[in-house]
Amino acid sequence: MIEQIYNYFTIDVLYMWINLGVIPFWFILIVFPQSHLSRYVVTTIFPFILLGGVYIYILYRSFIVGYDFDANFSLYLGLVELSRLFEDNLYLTLFWTHFIAINLFVGGWMVKDSQKYYVNKVLMSVPLIITYLIGPIGLFIYWIIRIFYAKKLNLYE
Repeated sequence: MIEQIYNYFTIDVLYMWINLGVIPFWFILIVFPQSHLSRYVVTTIFPFILLGGVYIYILYRSFIVGYDFDANFSLYLGLVELSRLFEDNLYLTLFWTHFIAINLFVGGWMVKDSQKYYVNKVLMSVPLIITYLIGPIGLFIYWIIRIFYAKKLNLYE
């Protein structure tokens, strides 16, 4: 049974499940941001326990195949080294899981913060969708919206 699960969850299948698995969380954040599901499931640690488990599983698979973890530190040497790292599907899936988790965390924070300032739910859908697709730009757009709703410019909160 364990062997069948291990054989099923190849890196390609895992990549597909990661992408499909976060869609319900984002759907709830965008469409039902004030629901109990959003408050008690999406904006808690639950999705990150799941994504953390996936991350650990990818690390385990990498360890089993003899991945050179020391080579990861070469990404700071330049774009050529970074692109060399992205040629490895294990590293790329690890990076993608990291990216998905961070974007979901930021989306959850934006929803919680927008509720504090009573930002319109329909207006919030724009930065949330952009955060889902391209992270930092969505956060920047939310920050601009937040300035108008909070009526103050606060860089350290």
